[in-house]
Amino acid sequence: MLFRQLFDAETGTYTYLLADEETREAVVIDPVREQVAREVELLAELGCRLLFALETHVHADHVTGGGVLRERLGCQLVVGARTGVLTADRQVETGDLIEFGRHTLEVRETPGHTDGCVTYVCREEGMAFTGDALLIRGCGRTDFQQGDPRKLYASVHEQILSLPPTTRLYPGHDYRGRTVTTVAEEQRFNLRLGKGRSLEDFVRLMQQLKLAYPQRIDEAVPANMASGVTTPEPASALTPEAADWAELFRTEHGVPVVTGAWLTSHASGVHVVDVREAVEFAGPLGHIAGADLVPLATLVARAEAWRRDEPIVTVCTYGVRSGKAATLLRDRGFSRVASLYDGLLGWRAAGHPTVEVRGDRQDASDWQGMDI
Repeated sequence: MLFRQLFDAETGTYTYLLADEETREAVVIDPVREQVAREVELLAELGCRLLFALETHVHADHVTGGGVLRERLGCQLVVGARTGVLTADRQVETGDLIEFGRHTLEVRETPGHTDGCVTYVCREEGMAFTGDALLIRGCGRTDFQQGDPRKLYASVHEQILSLPPTTRLYPGHDYRGRTVTTVAEEQRFNLRLGKGRSLEDFVRLMQQLKLAYPQRIDEAVPANMASGVTTPEPASALTPEAADWAELFRTEHGVPVVTGAWLTSHASGVHVVDVREAVEFAGPLGHIAGADLVPLATLVARAEAWRRDEPIVTVCTYGVRSGKAATLLRDRGFSRVASLYDGLLGWRAAGHPTVEVRGDRQDASDWQGMDI
């Protein structure tokens, strides 16, 4: 198997390229948006065809390059089923298989750092790609994005350290120049999750950590929930559409949208549905007054209680997730639904107000370390 370990120095992120030597079918794990040109060039040099861009989780420290690779190379974007990233092509669970050539990656869900974390295991090569669940001599933090030290402890012991001792483990990051470890090494030397440390000791240790607020979380999380695609369609591509409830337009991809100018004068008669995550809703971008927080992954279930004829405008940061939300609702019989064009960034840029929720956030200037 062809194997390359690539590094993004700014964020300390590892990206992995795996390919079958005969068919030249390839996968990329955890691509970084700023490094997409590097991956495209390397794939061309090696004569490989990219089938899948795989994410180990929704990253808080960098923006994924998966969506851009999909646009450029036509690959499928794969994420864990519990990430809530419905803009991907496949949402995978424990036991699902990713096949490229004669090679197979087995999916193992490893929540705890985030709910949607997955580890990819290549049994025939004795390799596993752990993302941020298990780092070299450490682990990912558990105080953001549904983090839970009890879940992480169980995930690592049941799904990663249960692999054969010689299995090579490739993490999502390292800040000390280390590139790989093994199950046996982490069982022996990992001060958090190895050496017989008990669950209660681990929980107490993780709860006592005083870590800086992730430097790029307010940018990275919303971008990654949209698969890293953050540029809206140009306004010139919008087509007017006749509607009895709104000044409606349709994008080139068929998404019904309304402008911020229309929404700001009609918000009182519209059900504004914010489909971002809670950390974004309470983040520095704020939210529209009166908006109903319904993360995209929960939208279909929540919408069962809504009237099919009520006017609904879906909202997110860029307009990507809200466009997906509007399409999902229309497919389920909602007749008066549209997405806010250009998202909350466009809304704010036009001077429309948002409600800001400010919490205590530590300075993130010294973000580099083994906890991310």
